Amino acid sequence: MIRNVRAFEGMAGGFDRLVVGGPLLNGTEDIQRTACALLGQVPESRKKDEAVVFMGHGTDHPANALYVAMMVELQKRDSGVFLGTVEGSPDLGDVQKALERKGVKKAFLMPFMAVAGDHARNDLAGDEADSWKSILTGAGINCVPVLRGTGEMDPVVEIWIDHLKAAMDRL
Repeated sequence: MIRNVRAFEGMAGGFDRLVVGGPLLNGTEDIQRTACALLGQVPESRKKDEAVVFMGHGTDHPANALYVAMMVELQKRDSGVFLGTVEGSPDLGDVQKALERKGVKKAFLMPFMAVAGDHARNDLAGDEADSWKSILTGAGINCVPVLRGTGEMDPVVEIWIDHLKAAMDRL
């Protein structure tokens, strides 16, 4: 993305200046704020022995390490909350092992994505045999999908807005 922005910035007759805001997880403070924001969105009906599993996208880019950091932060705050990714690490296998070690019988499945789109509806909560819901249900865990993207969570949106304000201040 940065490469594309720089290409536009250098175009003759193009933009005078372009600035990119930081990603949601742009350092330790953002990870802590995001963990608090996510935990504030956990269904109120959740009982103490029930888990929450967030699904992020993941990547093969070194930035995937931020998902691991996010998982650690969530676990520090609530040992019943887990984070896995579709295309990175930790993955569903890691999450499933942790749920089984804890003896979890019920888990709320929530996307850690801006919108509850294709990955959330199919990979997380779909009825296909390879969805997280189907795999965890097959392992004896009752799954309750909560299809609400982080773009619908005001505390998460506030972090993005703060990043946007910081970018605007650099203009």
